[in-house]
Amino acid sequence: MSLVSGSEIFKEARKNGYAIGAYNTNNLEWTQAILQSAQEKNAPVLIQTSMGAAKYMGGYKLVVDMVNNLIDSMNITVPVVLHLDHGEYEHALECIEAGYTSVMFDGSSLPFEENLAKTKDVVKRAHAKGMSVECEVGTIGGEEDGIVGTGELADIDECIQMVNTGIDFLACGIGNIHGVYPENWKGLDFDHLQAITEAVGKDVPLVLHGGSGIPQDQIEKAITMGISKVNVNTEFQIAFAKATRQYIEDGKDQQGKGFDPRKLLAPGKEAIIKEAKNHIDWFGSADKA
Repeated sequence: MSLVSGSEIFKEARKNGYAIGAYNTNNLEWTQAILQSAQEKNAPVLIQTSMGAAKYMGGYKLVVDMVNNLIDSMNITVPVVLHLDHGEYEHALECIEAGYTSVMFDGSSLPFEENLAKTKDVVKRAHAKGMSVECEVGTIGGEEDGIVGTGELADIDECIQMVNTGIDFLACGIGNIHGVYPENWKGLDFDHLQAITEAVGKDVPLVLHGGSGIPQDQIEKAITMGISKVNVNTEFQIAFAKATRQYIEDGKDQQGKGFDPRKLLAPGKEAIIKEAKNHIDWFGSADKA
């Protein structure tokens, strides 16, 4: 199956009360793991790159070619969306031309009127190519590609205005943060999530950023209230690092040809597969392809 836009599969998720995993990729093994997990669970999936990860891998066009080629070589039949995560305006435009099928324009650090104007332009350009668009209101706590947000509850009126630009799904702050959650984190604000859902309409897919580390019961409750896309990155990075470290601490890299990168990275890849499958079960998207 070729890459698809996110608009229809997220509408289905919103309508039927489940969420789709949006997993950041960082290299070849990461991408293989995400695709394998989705295929084995028969689940639609969204593979996304941050601006920094795409640069690390060789640029947006390389990512497009890599994902397309893997879909072909791995015989992937589930719907796969290729998405730009937290993209600045120029990067969103570049991905539209490079062959991504979905983009997030993150203008949350800009004055709201400028964010709104640029969003409208991104929506116009992306929709002309059949691509879906995600945008953000307010800032999500933590750090993402050097953009630091203290975390806030998204302004309801701004959420309404952003949805009215024609975006396909909305990222909005409800107490969530990027990265590792601190011990004193108070949890998701479900009252605010309910207020956003009622304000923008019950058919608008909402996005939960910072999905790594949020307790399963809170994620599941958020999905029943309108969250249709859950972003996960840090949790997979930690699992990958832990498995790779264990492989080296066990001295396996010094046994035979254990130093071969294909063997060295294999435990980390398997850890991502396990985590991705677990999250698909949490999100309720298994057998929804």
